[in-house]
Amino acid sequence: MNTLIDVQNLTLQFRTDEGLVTAVDNVSFTLDKGEVMGLVGESGSGKSVTAKALMHLNASNAVYSPDAKITLFTEDGPVDVLSLRKPAELKVVRGGAVSMIFQEPMASFAPAMTIGKQMIEQLQLHSDMSKAQARNLSVEMLDRVGISDAGKRIDQYAFELSGGMRQRAMIAMALSTKPKLLIADEPTTALDVTIQAQVIDLMKDLVDEFHMGIIFITHDLGVVAQTADRVNVMYLGRLIEEGPVREVIRTPKHPYTQGLIAALPKLEDLDAPLTPVPGDIPSPLERPPGCVFHTRCGQVVGAACSSVAPEELAIDDTHKVACHIYSEAGV
Repeated sequence: MNTLIDVQNLTLQFRTDEGLVTAVDNVSFTLDKGEVMGLVGESGSGKSVTAKALMHLNASNAVYSPDAKITLFTEDGPVDVLSLRKPAELKVVRGGAVSMIFQEPMASFAPAMTIGKQMIEQLQLHSDMSKAQARNLSVEMLDRVGISDAGKRIDQYAFELSGGMRQRAMIAMALSTKPKLLIADEPTTALDVTIQAQVIDLMKDLVDEFHMGIIFITHDLGVVAQTADRVNVMYLGRLIEEGPVREVIRTPKHPYTQGLIAALPKLEDLDAPLTPVPGDIPSPLERPPGCVFHTRCGQVVGAACSSVAPEELAIDDTHKVACHIYSEAGV
């Protein structure tokens, strides 16, 4: 079996003073070993919440739907992620078989511990390495992500590093345990283009070396085009389009995906004005009925768009879209 993780019917709500707020709505996808999947969408689309669900990291006020199921396939057999409760059980999805590069590195490092102490501690927690072996591997990983003088930097604190260096140190820490699944939440946002290219190349090397799967969360379609095999587009907690990355970028089917691509700068015409997707993403507290994108869509085809949630339809064997343009309800 080549499947690494299988997510089915994931609906996730949060208990708030205003009631239950839906952050992820009926999301299903699979990721194979050695595959890189891009997860794309504006801020507020539910990308990070979905990713944290795979590690059971969402806050205690999170409510999962009864039929939601996340299955991680490890060498020791399948793991039902949402059934894990005890810290010892959760180790497999929190730094063991699964690692995550978080969006904000300063919030991910303990300010009173050196970078090296944190890296060494996690390696000893998830392996039988000695302290010396863990330190040597940590220095090697810091060097591989482009941190100069890694033997010295490892004994520094997070506040002593620049923003870009903290981001690279966090990437090194996530990669050092050689996870089977790496969740990368905007991992190259704070990096200049040279280091960004190094990090992307490093991830590709690790996929080849360890047959690791990666979920790459980003706003940058250019990065997705360079790194991903497949792309899933999210909007307000829904998966609205998925398929091979080149096919989705070259022939996007959903109006939202088309809008994201149209908003990119055109290298052949640098004077051309940018064309952003009109409007703003609604608050989860004011979730639109029907298709969640219909309030910003320029291709509304009928009453179904504002009243009926579109089902996911297959454009071909690998490309799917959830839009009434392609369904009988919208005809």
